Amino acid sequence: MDDSKVVGGKVKKPGKRGRKPAKIDLKAKLERSRQSARECRARKKLRYQYLEELVSSRERAICALREELEMYKQWCMAMDQGKIPSEIKALLTGEEQSKSQQNSSRHNKAGKADANSSSW
Repeated sequence: MDDSKVVGGKVKKPGKRGRKPAKIDLKAKLERSRQSARECRARKKLRYQYLEELVSSRERAICALREELEMYKQWCMAMDQGKIPSEIKALLTGEEQSKSQQNSSRHNKAGKADANSSSW
């Protein structure tokens, strides 16, 4: 008698389950593996380049912010001594000029609107 068993009305033969391995050319398989490894290394290299660029840009931003912070500290120290830094004066006069320009442009627009409404 053979080693096959009857289970649930079906005849099962002993041995391994699942798909049988297809006969794959070993050289082709090795070449695919090498190509996959090359692509993986290339992706890894690109990822590291991107991360290095990101780190360097963040480091530059940190340096710029530190310089700005130091400038503000100097301004505060000068103001504590009763001196107003020229940069702050320039900022204040620039704001005053921009406010006066905005106000004058609003008045001009309002005047034009009045002139347009009175022409009816």
